[in-house]
Amino acid sequence: MTLSLASVTIDCTDAAALAGFWSELLAVPVDDEASAEFATVGRAAGHAPMLMFLRVPDKTPGKNVIHLDLLAEDWKQHVERAIGLGAEHIGDFDEYGQQWSTLADPEGNLFDIGAK
Repeated sequence: MTLSLASVTIDCTDAAALAGFWSELLAVPVDDEASAEFATVGRAAGHAPMLMFLRVPDKTPGKNVIHLDLLAEDWKQHVERAIGLGAEHIGDFDEYGQQWSTLADPEGNLFDIGAK
């Protein structure tokens, strides 16, 4: 018996708005019936894992310990695009033989975009 990754769930205050940010960044549609309480990106299109956004009354404070790592050959262009969509640029890194930028989405969840 094996496990498979079904979704990455992100706690937030406005599920539809945050799903919209990630939908634009990843060019994957927000699924129908998105609301401020619950939204998904990629389920209907068959993307795996899908992203699931859940409104919670109290987000965990501090740095999130799990985050998304995105890769692209033209990664710096994607960093600029993410900033244009509302992400905050946290810093640039060149370590362990990799280059990447750390950003925060509009609700402060960290993610990285790095060189492929």
